[in-house]
Amino acid sequence: MKSTSHHTPQRTCLACRRLGPKQELVRLVRVADGSVEVDTRGRKAGRGAYLCPAWQCWQAGLEGNRLEHALRTTLSQDNRQRLIKQGEELLS
Repeated sequence: MKSTSHHTPQRTCLACRRLGPKQELVRLVRVADGSVEVDTRGRKAGRGAYLCPAWQCWQAGLEGNRLEHALRTTLSQDNRQRLIKQGEELLS
């Protein structure tokens, strides 16, 4: 007998460590050239990390080296500023 409930993929926020459904979190992905982009659809190829859609999590995730460590890359100042701007637009 098959179960009627479907598995919901879970991911952990890089900043607050809260576990939540993948669709509720925002994916950041390291692309081929080593830069990091916001992946709103969650389908870009590359190593990914997730943040809650809350400004506190974006600040904590983008300052320091948490994101760099998770994605195994180094963020340029320009890339970091672009991510902060995209986060502000996404969360407003």
